[in-house]
Amino acid sequence: MRRVDADPESAAPAVGPALRRLAVPAGVLGSVIAAFAYVGTVDPNEPGHYPACPLLRLTGVFCPGCGGLRSAHAFVHGDLATALGANALAVAGYGVFAVVWTLWAVRAARGRRSRIELGTVHLYGIGVLIVVFTLVRNLPFGAWLHP
Repeated sequence: MRRVDADPESAAPAVGPALRRLAVPAGVLGSVIAAFAYVGTVDPNEPGHYPACPLLRLTGVFCPGCGGLRSAHAFVHGDLATALGANALAVAGYGVFAVVWTLWAVRAARGRRSRIELGTVHLYGIGVLIVVFTLVRNLPFGAWLHP
């Protein structure tokens, strides 16, 4: 038969390991929040704050990341329409990050390992999505995807 103590201090040591397990997810989230706070404060629409995209500058071709800083700036200020207009793929990435980070934090708090196993098909699918996004935004009918 298992003995159950009514002593409240017997439950206290369980909190320490849970907090330690959340240290890395909290650190990652803190870094992301700091980066978004910086981009939200230092406007990328003002010239001279950030370097220009080298691919755009040299070739005139929008890379998949072009408009990402403007997208993050608009997202921080709650302007989702402008964020999507600047870089829709980046906004989708913000959502994916939020879901993956939440799952990671919940699993870490419960003491479970979190592992994302992407197979070859998944990686090729992500690559194709990025290439198609880049191609479409550089074609005349994809002008709505220009930053």
